[in-house]
Amino acid sequence: MNEKKDAKILYVDDEEPNLFLFKVNFQMKYPVLTATSGDEALDLLEDQHKDIIAVISDMRMPRMNGVEFISIAKEKYNNIAYFILTGYDYNDEIDSALKNKLIRKYFTKPFEMKEIESAIVEVAGSLN
Repeated sequence: MNEKKDAKILYVDDEEPNLFLFKVNFQMKYPVLTATSGDEALDLLEDQHKDIIAVISDMRMPRMNGVEFISIAKEKYNNIAYFILTGYDYNDEIDSALKNKLIRKYFTKPFEMKEIESAIVEVAGSLN
């Protein structure tokens, strides 16, 4: 598997149990950073964007939803792959984000580890 050395994943979700579950599932393969809000994630990106290859964000969060957060983040850090993970139905906002290539893909909760891992491996492989 081709991977950028020390490539990190940032997972954004306002629910602590989801952050824990994601980290437990992926930390053996990639260093996982977590944030509980879009604002916190933007701060992490400011400091560590050079090492982050993928951002996976929950869709529904207080103050700023996942697409809003990714819109802001991608303006500044467009070399990172962005994904939405949602427990809700596919909607017009997600559809538009996909069509406009704001996000590469969306995943549903409960997530399938292999599906997300496959998307990350694809991103990591494209870095070399």
